[in-house]
Amino acid sequence: MKFLFIVQGEGRGHLTQAITLEEMLLRNGHEVVEVLVGKSSSRTLPGFFNRNIHAPVKRFISPNFQPTADNKRADLKKSFAYNLLRFPEYFRSMCYINQRIKETGEEVVINFYELLTGLTYALFRPSIPYVCIGHQYLFLHQDFDFPDKSSIQLWMLRFFTRMTALRSSKKLALSFKEMDQDDEQHIVAVPPLIRQEVTAIQAEEGNYIHGYMVNAGFSDSVEQFHAMYPEVPLKFFWDKADAEEVTRIDETLSYHQIDDLKFLNGMAGCRAYATTAGFESICEAMYLGKPVLMVPAHIEQDCNAYDAMKAGAGIVSDSFNLKSLLRFAGSYSPNRNFVRWVRSSERRIIIELEKLAASQSAVNSIPTFTNYLPI
Repeated sequence: MKFLFIVQGEGRGHLTQAITLEEMLLRNGHEVVEVLVGKSSSRTLPGFFNRNIHAPVKRFISPNFQPTADNKRADLKKSFAYNLLRFPEYFRSMCYINQRIKETGEEVVINFYELLTGLTYALFRPSIPYVCIGHQYLFLHQDFDFPDKSSIQLWMLRFFTRMTALRSSKKLALSFKEMDQDDEQHIVAVPPLIRQEVTAIQAEEGNYIHGYMVNAGFSDSVEQFHAMYPEVPLKFFWDKADAEEVTRIDETLSYHQIDDLKFLNGMAGCRAYATTAGFESICEAMYLGKPVLMVPAHIEQDCNAYDAMKAGAGIVSDSFNLKSLLRFAGSYSPNRNFVRWVRSSERRIIIELEKLAASQSAVNSIPTFTNYLPI
């Protein structure tokens, strides 16, 4: 089977999921013919992605969240206005996506939560089936439990998620735990896509706090903690565009540009992990048995954090309250069932993709009246 990936380029989660799924497909005799990645003026494509993905990578302009003035959470009103003004650019991107679907020869498209994929299928109706994959599709599952947040924001989140999946054949919802299939919404809960490097690495308990922040404004609360507890080593990763590869504040606090190998090694050897609640790195921390502090940057991450907290990953806060993280780490107990669930990921996901391909082949092989017309 031949696959085309379309990936939302915001943060690192969808990018590492794409790398992991490509590796799974290659091991099972399939091929990824091309990877289309959404880009914006506020984000750069991390070097680790180009180094690890095998298929050719092409970029297109895509919608993205705009931060609040303090560069912490996403500003939904500002984001809506910003992206609405750029709709002509996004329409050209949809034309480009439709062209690549027609020309690359894939049999299945896989969408990693990119909005323009759903809109492309709604407007141009390509004949190639597509599958959506991501934790966000659990938000459409009948049994998902939401945090106590703004009903308007939750409605907007679910609406946005539906838009990414318009006319999709199936939604593979990455989940912290096993859940029943939701046939009405065509949702199958599957284990997280965790890279082989994570499952192979040996975790050790160090003395430092490892961290990742999607918006650099959170550095204020990190530095407030550091001023009070300078003896606690802190190693944080960010994707601040104008920063050096390493920004060293002093001997015990440093900020690093996101590099997947360095990030993973930092995760494996840390005492605890603090993050802006992206699904992927929470899963990596859970797999390696690291307690997590989750500081959501937008409503989607509020839901991630709440779901992860219920799965035993860690605690939720509105700031990088690292003192609370260290306190929690003293009583933390890893979730061993999560490790077993993750180890079934490849088998379960490949089965679901091959089911779709088999059903599509069956549809394509059904004879029609025109098959019997004389030439």
